[in-house]
Amino acid sequence: MAFGRTIRSRSRRRPSSNGYTLLAHFYDQLQVQAPGMNRYARQKVLGKILPRVRSVCDLGCGTGTTALEFARRGLKVYAVDLSPTMCRQARQKARRARLGVRVICADMRAFRLPEQVDLVTCEFNPLNHLPRKGDLSGVARSVARALHPGGHFYFDLNTRRSLEELYPSTHWFEKRNFCMLLHGGYDRRRKKGWLDIEWFLPEGKLWRRHREHMEDVWWTDDEIRRTLRRAGFQHIRAWDAVKVRPPSLKSRPGYDIYYLAQKSHH
Repeated sequence: MAFGRTIRSRSRRRPSSNGYTLLAHFYDQLQVQAPGMNRYARQKVLGKILPRVRSVCDLGCGTGTTALEFARRGLKVYAVDLSPTMCRQARQKARRARLGVRVICADMRAFRLPEQVDLVTCEFNPLNHLPRKGDLSGVARSVARALHPGGHFYFDLNTRRSLEELYPSTHWFEKRNFCMLLHGGYDRRRKKGWLDIEWFLPEGKLWRRHREHMEDVWWTDDEIRRTLRRAGFQHIRAWDAVKVRPPSLKSRPGYDIYYLAQKSHH
């Protein structure tokens, strides 16, 4: 399960309206398996397409891990995320690696690139973090605008089953520089999963508590395919996560789904 891109952050000392602020600082420590899993799935789905790709945009780029992997392949890379903190993390990582990645802080529902690209990726379910189900159409149109004719859109999503069965749980994470309590649930009336994140961060000799909240939406396969077709995509294919993720993860069927759609040549 990936953590959301739309988060309200606040502490007992002062509230903050910046989305995805605290989590951005510790994201790589919490999601140590994600890069390898994403790399494996990407090769499974895009293996025959990547050799023809010259330019790419990673949408919902987070701390920039995938964008940097593309840059190491010699591709022209754009990285887009709504969180200013995530964008700063991605830029810092690109500078340290001396890789040319253009990071753009923008809403995935209305982002624009300086030029069209061959491929848009959106890995580890950033799309689930859209505020409303209807926002998917804005993303699809923006992605179509960003792609060359014949370009591809690759993304993965949590399913309704994932939100209903996995979100109502509690997890405790304890690291040298933070502790975190994660607990959530599923709102059947609003058809949304939610997670509350309780942070405990060192402050001198004491620990200060902070809170973040996120909500996720989901779509049926029919809704996704209909939205993509209306935006000008064709040849839409889908894979259950068990088919494309590393066998060592022992993924269960029905919780995550991967899509690949091609923009019309016309």
